[in-house]
Amino acid sequence: MIEVHDLHKAFGPVRAVDGVSFSAADGEITGLLGPNGAGKTTTLRMLYTLMSPDRGSVRIDGVDVGAHPADARRRLGVLPDARGLYDGLSARENIEYFADLQGLTGLARAEQIERLTRALGMQEIIDRRTKGFSQGERVKCAIARALVHDPQNVVLDEPTNGLDVMTTRSMRAFLRTLRDRGKCVLFSSHIMQEVAALCDRIVVIAHGRAVAQGTPDELLAETGRTTLEDAFVAIIGSEEGLFT
Repeated sequence: MIEVHDLHKAFGPVRAVDGVSFSAADGEITGLLGPNGAGKTTTLRMLYTLMSPDRGSVRIDGVDVGAHPADARRRLGVLPDARGLYDGLSARENIEYFADLQGLTGLARAEQIERLTRALGMQEIIDRRTKGFSQGERVKCAIARALVHDPQNVVLDEPTNGLDVMTTRSMRAFLRTLRDRGKCVLFSSHIMQEVAALCDRIVVIAHGRAVAQGTPDELLAETGRTTLEDAFVAIIGSEEGLFT
């Protein structure tokens, strides 16, 4: 479980995150939905310890990220906005390297890489150098690398950004599998279709604030709309200058 309480982060005069609070439960997919620049990526970076908040706290399975960052990181699998593969290594070697960092070796490492290779459909690329990979191939490799230690909590920043239709469908199916295994899945997106297709709960972020959150049905009832897209527009439509 991921718990975020009153996060704040400013860069000079710009308040990128201005009091965000939400929780993401095990066995659910929670989506951070908002336009580009809303504060989603900054929120996630504080969650997985890449940045320190100016104020507020994050707990991963009850572990305070600020007080025990290494313990919190072990409980997380993260797909950041920058995929960052080592192009001189094969997909398998990229994944093995991160498995070693997590203390996973020998038969356990081999079995986990094989499971992820099958789950993500990477059989044809697993022993190819990642230089020259397509966007979809790079994302699959980066996800396998992030999940090689089988973490309970999975955090993904724009996981389907730049993917073609078939790869996007495959990614959705994989995320549902994680949820069905009881994982806590948290991902950010500015694409309404992704959130509508995947999420059990939605947190709407605008101007660095969580302006609404709940299940899709709860957001529809709150706004009196019949589609999530209309609900989203109703929630953030009054935010002055949101898209400027």
